[in-house]
Amino acid sequence: MTTTPAPQPENRYINRELSLLNFNRRVLEMAQDPKVPLLERLKFLCISFANMDEFFEVRLASLYEMLGDSNVRTVPDGLTPAEAIKMLNAEAHKLVEDQYDTFNHILIPELAQEGIRFLRRPNWTEAERAWVRQYFIDNMLPILSPIGLDPAHPFPRVQNKSLHFIVSLEGEDAFGRRIPMAVVPVPRTLPRVIRMPKEISGGDNDFVFISSILHANVGMLFPNMTVTGCYQFRVTRNTNLFIDEEEVDDLMKALAGELSTRQYGEAIRLEVADNCPPHLVEYLLDRFRLTKDELYQVHGPVNLHRLMSVPDMVDRPDLKFPPFQPTLPTVGKPGKKGFFLFGSKAKAPKNIFEQIRQRDILLHHPYEAFAPVVDFINQAADDPNVLAIRMTLYRTGENSPIVAALERAARAGKEVTAVVELRARFDEDNNIQQARRLQEAGAHVVYGVVGYKTHAKMIHIVRREHDRLAQYAHLGTGNYHHVTSRFYTDFGLLTAHEGICHDVNKVFLQLTSLGAAPDLQYLLQAPFTLHSGVIERIQREADNARAGKPARILAKMNGLQDKQVIDALYEASQAGVEIDLIVRGICCLRPGVPGLSENIRVRSIVGRFLEHHRVYYFENHGERPELYISSADWMRRNLKGRVETATPILEPDHFQKVYTEGLALYLQDNQGAWALQPDGTYLRLHPEEGEQPFSAQQALIDKYNTASET
Repeated sequence: MTTTPAPQPENRYINRELSLLNFNRRVLEMAQDPKVPLLERLKFLCISFANMDEFFEVRLASLYEMLGDSNVRTVPDGLTPAEAIKMLNAEAHKLVEDQYDTFNHILIPELAQEGIRFLRRPNWTEAERAWVRQYFIDNMLPILSPIGLDPAHPFPRVQNKSLHFIVSLEGEDAFGRRIPMAVVPVPRTLPRVIRMPKEISGGDNDFVFISSILHANVGMLFPNMTVTGCYQFRVTRNTNLFIDEEEVDDLMKALAGELSTRQYGEAIRLEVADNCPPHLVEYLLDRFRLTKDELYQVHGPVNLHRLMSVPDMVDRPDLKFPPFQPTLPTVGKPGKKGFFLFGSKAKAPKNIFEQIRQRDILLHHPYEAFAPVVDFINQAADDPNVLAIRMTLYRTGENSPIVAALERAARAGKEVTAVVELRARFDEDNNIQQARRLQEAGAHVVYGVVGYKTHAKMIHIVRREHDRLAQYAHLGTGNYHHVTSRFYTDFGLLTAHEGICHDVNKVFLQLTSLGAAPDLQYLLQAPFTLHSGVIERIQREADNARAGKPARILAKMNGLQDKQVIDALYEASQAGVEIDLIVRGICCLRPGVPGLSENIRVRSIVGRFLEHHRVYYFENHGERPELYISSADWMRRNLKGRVETATPILEPDHFQKVYTEGLALYLQDNQGAWALQPDGTYLRLHPEEGEQPFSAQQALIDKYNTASET
């Protein structure tokens, strides 16, 4: 008797950009969660606004670029760009409306109950109104440049995401002409929210929006004329850079030239106050060549992301997450020779290289400090026995101590090679500056491989030890960024393992010489072996399941979109493999569909820290289970269009640490976890009856706090 296959969804895949919007909705839900401290909820709201900006200026902008090609389709779901844009604008409108509802109807009232008030113009007292007027005269009037619109003053060139006001006027200007409209740009240097003095408002934490200050005093910009309306607006533009890497001689020079035009790309979205009259809205849409689908009329200040400064201005620790200090790792086992607290004076070996030779050091950020990685580079720069340092730099931040150490090492005559990824989105300018610094110091600086971003996180150090050259390496899942390491979850491995270090050396040689793909013994590398290696391991688990053997796949990442990997996971599920995926953001796979993916479960974790590590586990029945940490998500761009690495975790203790802290704890989470449903929506998980609340992030904070106290 044959069975009829269960019906499968019309589309086996979830749209990538729709999944990204769903992630941002989860961030917004954190702003609505009463269990989260109130000022942290305001931060989550601000993050959701920043995410929406990037969604429009990067992801939706990319779809608009595709509109001219009738053959192109979105990957992996196969929509036309026009279909995707229409769907995404509709979903984005709903999300933006929910953002402002959260701000106006949830956060503002709750903040006011705690004495943190945003003072609105209709409710100002005479004293507050007088203070606002004087603030405008002293701090804004001298630097504002209103532009009356006439043939000699055409509509201004509006920068991406900059705050402007359109003003309607009556009366004659100084030259006897009637000017019906003007535009007032607000410089980025002006704060968007200002604290009002306690002696004026009566409260310690009373704030006023810059938009309210300008609204109340805009008439001062137009003497002898009558302002009949004043409405804020902001335009979001395409910020993708257009460089034909095959046609340029110097990528850094070409990129620097392109950056100057980024702020004036094609308009993608218009945000405008919801009380703006229709004729002015139509006028703005026409100026920016946008349709009503791309119009977002908002009830409140545009760009609420700028409220991110408020929690730092308010001294209310009871409304914030408790302070957390990262710990320093230990090496060895207590009670045995060689045990010491990393960086402690007592019992510590002479330098970090001796520590790593005794045993690999596995770091889990932000629970463990990033300082050992900085020490690794600093000691290499200053150690006369270190001959060469090679490093990839994707995002480092300003005033990076790591770049300073590389610069110092180069000036000391060491062989320093930096593979600087100039095309790290929104960090291009900073990376150009860092590259120039290193070049001036005498370092060899290369920009990766044409057509492939270098996203791998690697350091390679060669040190003379007695009569031999010893090699050391660091491989990580996150950037060499001393600031983001405080709130991004990442793993990093400091190792002297001979085989792994040889592999790292081979990858660097390939990046600088552009030679053939290296033959690696331990590492998997994109775009050569990582994609096929992942699929082979998924298929091996499927073969084991078909043979009646236990089969298991666990993986954690930021995004899952590659069609071939998804199809391999579908086949493994149908073969009986139990699969648990922890995917923070984009996930194009549909879990739990009968006959397709009923053995696949997908969850997303959103919490105090940004989940950033990538971990892959394959049970490999009958052999040693395989566990990798990686710089790569299972996205097409990472597996096919970037230089990435995946590093095996070989030491048993480290294996257990990564497995437990990177995977197992997150599968128990019922506080910050959402389960992906077959229809593409996410369901917030809560403790079942009799089940204790459990947060993976809080469990790790508690664990490392306890370890630090011990």
